[in-house]
Amino acid sequence: MILAIDQGTSGTTCRVVDEELAVRGRGYVAVSSRYPQPGWVEQDPEELWASALGAAEAALTDARLGAGDLAAIGITNQRETTILWERASGRPVHDAIVWQDRRTAERCRELPADLIRARTGLVPDPYFSATKLEWLLARTEERDGFAFGTVDSWLVWKLTGGRVHATDVTNASRTMLFDISRLMWDDELLALFGVDPTLLPEVVPSSGVVGEGELLGATVPVAGLVGDQQAALFGQGCFEPRDAKATYGTGSFVLVNVGADPGPAPAGLLKTVAAVAAGHDVQYAVEGSVLTSGAVVRWLRDGIGLVEEIDEVERLAVEAGSTGGVTFVPALAGLGSPYWDPDARGLVTGLTSGTTRGHLARATLEGIAHQVADVLEAHPDGVAFLRADGGASRNAFLMQFQADVLERRVEVVAETESTAIGAAALAGLAVGVWPSAEAVAALVHRGPAYEPSMPHDEVARRRADWRLATERTLSRDLRGQTPGPVRSSQ
Repeated sequence: MILAIDQGTSGTTCRVVDEELAVRGRGYVAVSSRYPQPGWVEQDPEELWASALGAAEAALTDARLGAGDLAAIGITNQRETTILWERASGRPVHDAIVWQDRRTAERCRELPADLIRARTGLVPDPYFSATKLEWLLARTEERDGFAFGTVDSWLVWKLTGGRVHATDVTNASRTMLFDISRLMWDDELLALFGVDPTLLPEVVPSSGVVGEGELLGATVPVAGLVGDQQAALFGQGCFEPRDAKATYGTGSFVLVNVGADPGPAPAGLLKTVAAVAAGHDVQYAVEGSVLTSGAVVRWLRDGIGLVEEIDEVERLAVEAGSTGGVTFVPALAGLGSPYWDPDARGLVTGLTSGTTRGHLARATLEGIAHQVADVLEAHPDGVAFLRADGGASRNAFLMQFQADVLERRVEVVAETESTAIGAAALAGLAVGVWPSAEAVAALVHRGPAYEPSMPHDEVARRRADWRLATERTLSRDLRGQTPGPVRSSQ
């Protein structure tokens, strides 16, 4: 049995996974976020750790197992979220700065976009860890004896009692400090952001034993570390070039496997490292990051009280039959791929006195699908189909509309939490539960598939309406420009 710890933005999910890649036990603990100022998002690192322990205990109880029955632990995590702590005490210096946080937008405009793009595959954006870490260090008088990490590093540190300070190549590739061609921390970028190399974790493969963890009274190997989106790519069995997946969570994240090519990504998209097993060649993925997806559905409930329960959104959308001319661009945290405009703000157009809750609910779901379509349209090689996972992949209306606007088949996996499956698979490979990635792929269970049914002319009209609304959403300086990777630095 493998325990997968999936530490996400809204909570920690744990899954006990057996040799058939089937889930035997489930646990979940919600985590809170704080918003000290508009655009700022923080979390308590100790709460993240406590949620992992609580979810692990719940999953093991659900599986009727003890921690001593586990062969290994795999960890997957919200990427880019930045934590700085004292090595001696393990005490966090500050709350974690979450990937959604936009406090460093102004700093990102000053950065050398070409250098960052060439070394890291990324664009200068507050989304990534480097400017978050720089912000923390600028407010810390004494820097000696500190450790930096993303959430995976923090959990490994806690599990091993501070004996192991490590991250994997996928998480390292999201920091804006890591050379994805040489697979090492980049000295020039460290100097740019004022980061002492002693702060940094050791970079390890995504699959491989990094240390012995102490979990609920048992010693269990920690054998898998991987960023959540690369975990989902692996858990979906996307091992061949042009295999693509979209995860519909707080944001929507689209990854396309591009094999061993570390060359530049298409304009507006990112190049990132895919999950790497020890002893195997590195693979890369092109990624598009939609910053607000499931978060906008929660905003309908928690922000404006449009619905009382999340499930109402799909029902209202179906009952409405159309958007009534409403278009909603949900840029609640700026726009990610392919625009990279941290100053963009959400926009609803087409409101009339006849607009209903159903119209707005439907426009919200359609807006999520349009953003994913924007990402895949920016990929010049295209994809034959899209595999989908994450909570919103259970929404049949959303998945059908996604297939329609992509004009491609959308396949949903039976276990929608592919991030946990990917983390479990990588850990299991490291300890010999499965002999190969191909053996893992054969065990991935498929769910419903959605075929495109909307006439092409109708798709073209809706996409044109969406592009017009998106143009109005962009910040003033970026309107009328072609989306591309250098824009956030202008």
